[in-house]
Amino acid sequence: MQNKKHGLTIGILRTDHSILLSLKAVGTLSHADYLLITPMIDTALKGFSETKIKLLFDASELVGWELRAAWDDFKLALAHGSEFEKIAIYGQQNWLHLAAKLGNWFINGQIKYFEQEEQAVTWLNSK
Repeated sequence: MQNKKHGLTIGILRTDHSILLSLKAVGTLSHADYLLITPMIDTALKGFSETKIKLLFDASELVGWELRAAWDDFKLALAHGSEFEKIAIYGQQNWLHLAAKLGNWFINGQIKYFEQEEQAVTWLNSK
């Protein structure tokens, strides 16, 4: 049986008055992936109450979520939804456009879908 690569990676870039959080999702995300990444995200976002965060979500290698992982993702959005100014999702999957629209119901900031990383970064950096 061949192991399929899956998981999330996180990166944080600070500038004077803003924070850019980058997440990259690979494969089909599992509950175990969220057990690992959720404490990292919680720790990364702790203490930024005055600063709104911009998120660059690289879904170019995302296949989807297991059912329990989808619930974990929803809980994470509810826990941190008010902390984001903008979320840019990019990838080539048609369903990501719908995911961005649904996310707008649970996130206080703006969420947009892009097919190219450069477009996503340009939008995140715009006023």
